[in-house]
Amino acid sequence: MWTRQQLKNNAKISMQQNYWSCVAVAFIMSVVEGIGAAQSAGSSSRSVLSDGSYEYGSYYGGGYHVGFHWGFPAAASVMVAIGLVLVIFGLLLGIFVGNVLRIGANRFFVLNRTEMVRTGMVFDGFRSGHYGNIVLTMFLRDLYTALWTLLFIIPGIIKSLEYKMVPYILAENPGMDQREAFAISRRMMDGEKAGTFVLELSFIGWYLLAGITCGLAGIFYVQPYYEATIAELYAYNKGKAFHEGYIQ
Repeated sequence: MWTRQQLKNNAKISMQQNYWSCVAVAFIMSVVEGIGAAQSAGSSSRSVLSDGSYEYGSYYGGGYHVGFHWGFPAAASVMVAIGLVLVIFGLLLGIFVGNVLRIGANRFFVLNRTEMVRTGMVFDGFRSGHYGNIVLTMFLRDLYTALWTLLFIIPGIIKSLEYKMVPYILAENPGMDQREAFAISRRMMDGEKAGTFVLELSFIGWYLLAGITCGLAGIFYVQPYYEATIAELYAYNKGKAFHEGYIQ
């Protein structure tokens, strides 16, 4: 049975032997996964008047000239439309780009345990020849987790832990059928979910430090440290799976 300290110690060793590549891959993932929030923030950049209307204009000739003035209903409709477009863009980016990069990043951190790996491996999901299968499997994983979360928060957490190994399984077997990937992940996480949940919680202090340092600690230590630790968890689960005979 693994311990948190064991996984974290192994993660530190693998991270230190290829430090800058680990930082680069983790940074790429942080940027991609944060684009949705940045897009949403951009939708609030217009000025709002005291009566709820919006003004657009220009300054010239010593005075401010209003080009046009919209009342609240029209402006609200435009803002809702813009927000909807941004949400859809973020979802599509996550489905067709972010999840594929996630597979490459996971492959990087798994292989980085035993060898020097190039940063460009983060793009291997696009070059694997199984792009469609990766997109579909990861989409289903996210969809199932979201649907369970809609029921209650706790079932959603349980399902997210149950499917946690799916991206790592795909990282090494990008052509695997999604049903088989889900089945293997469920077996890998059988008896491991509670410990994994506590492992996740153990990083809260590190993420608080990342916030205090305006993200610098996150970029240069916390995120690659976390990624390397979960890769260690997968390596343990994979070894257990071989021992129990449900993967070969």
